[in-house]
Amino acid sequence: MDHIVDSAGQLAHCLKAERLAHQWSIADLAERSGVSKAMISKIERGDVSPTAALLARLGNAFGLTLSALFARAEQSGSRLNRAQDRKSWVDPESGYLRRQVLGLDPFPLDIVEIEMPPGARACFPAASYAFQHHAIWLREGSLAIREGDLETLLHPGDCLALGAAAEVCFYNPGPRPCHYAVVIGRMGGFRS
Repeated sequence: MDHIVDSAGQLAHCLKAERLAHQWSIADLAERSGVSKAMISKIERGDVSPTAALLARLGNAFGLTLSALFARAEQSGSRLNRAQDRKSWVDPESGYLRRQVLGLDPFPLDIVEIEMPPGARACFPAASYAFQHHAIWLREGSLAIREGDLETLLHPGDCLALGAAAEVCFYNPGPRPCHYAVVIGRMGGFRS
């Protein structure tokens, strides 16, 4: 049974704590992330559940990966992440379900499991892919990935190593949910 991350609570607390640790005002974070002050205030108060794309922009401002934000929000610090204890998060915009399989300081590798509904799309800014290597391994279904102007259709078992940092969109063109894993290797520049 999935434990759903309370994105309007745990993520809000994590983002506010990170902003305060940087000694930034909401205006400072808005300027660095490109997210409006009003939206940041709503997120920090827990009034709205942020989308994956919005979380990626906020995380990038702090020099954090999306995986790192979730690991902090889930307060995961154990080297062992048991399947039954793994927390999930649902993106309110696309409906995709995200599970952090591995995201551990200072381990330089993250593994994320995604289940994307039919017809769902999620896009992330180029900054989400800076200072990292990403590989997408499709387990079930079909998945179209657009990196900048290049689109690749994956079939079960296919694995795609993403190229240079560009906006990336994931789309499930199939009639059933698709399941894929994202493996992220961190390089210098981002901290986990």
